[in-house]
Amino acid sequence: MKNILIIDGADNCVYDIFAATDSEFDLIFPAGQDIAFIDEVMARGPRAELNAAFNQIWQRPIRKAEAMGIHGTLFYELEHKKLYYPTRRDEDARNPDGTRLR
Repeated sequence: MKNILIIDGADNCVYDIFAATDSEFDLIFPAGQDIAFIDEVMARGPRAELNAAFNQIWQRPIRKAEAMGIHGTLFYELEHKKLYYPTRRDEDARNPDGTRLR
């Protein structure tokens, strides 16, 4: 199982963590990526398979104190953050001028 941190654009978002099987994780995050945006995920499809995967994932919340790492981050309603993750890899996060975020 791999843990996914959900970051939502809502003001009252609580940044939950959910567990995904390896196959569910691979549907959301293409090989080598650990950052995803829901609009891109859904555009890649297949929609029915993704909906089924998310229905299962939402049944597996993980308490933050019990999480053994975060393997991916999924953004909802935060398209403006795409600029900071051009490779969709957290370790490659960049400012708009190309300088590293870390």
